[in-house]
Amino acid sequence: MRHVLSATVQNVPGVLAHVAGMFASRGFNIDSLAVGETDDPRLSRMTFVVVGDDRVLEQVRKQLEKIVTVVKVDDVSSRDHVERDLMLIKVRMKPGQRAEIRELADIFRARIVDVSPDEVMVEISGQEKKIEAFIDLMRPFGIVELVRTGRIAMTRSIDRKGQGGGLRKYAGEAEA
Repeated sequence: MRHVLSATVQNVPGVLAHVAGMFASRGFNIDSLAVGETDDPRLSRMTFVVVGDDRVLEQVRKQLEKIVTVVKVDDVSSRDHVERDLMLIKVRMKPGQRAEIRELADIFRARIVDVSPDEVMVEISGQEKKIEAFIDLMRPFGIVELVRTGRIAMTRSIDRKGQGGGLRKYAGEAEA
């Protein structure tokens, strides 16, 4: 089973190495990792995707909580949440293919961010399955280069009635 964990950590040198070392020494694989400063410059947020059963998840959690620079650990995947990946992909573009690539980018709500005579770079964000589907459609053109961020995730807000809410109520489930 796939788990998304979020750890709020002190924003000090060596934290990433310490956390990554803990994963490696215990034999846990990190499928995805994203790290960035929070609204408080003294803290960063690490978002991990790990695969394993509930026992593995509990072990990872306990080990993370033992690290002095880790402030808080949260199992985001255990609650209603939104997760996203970001990708830049550069594909070959033969004469006459620009419109087709642009149309596919529009369908996937992606943006063309750079164009040269024989290549195009596209930026896309969304759920993993959306990113994977876009990659599959770009393969026939010829992928020159591809780079992805790690997954980021955040739990949905809860309204006063205890309901998950936010934009989803009003915009439908298309982007959820």
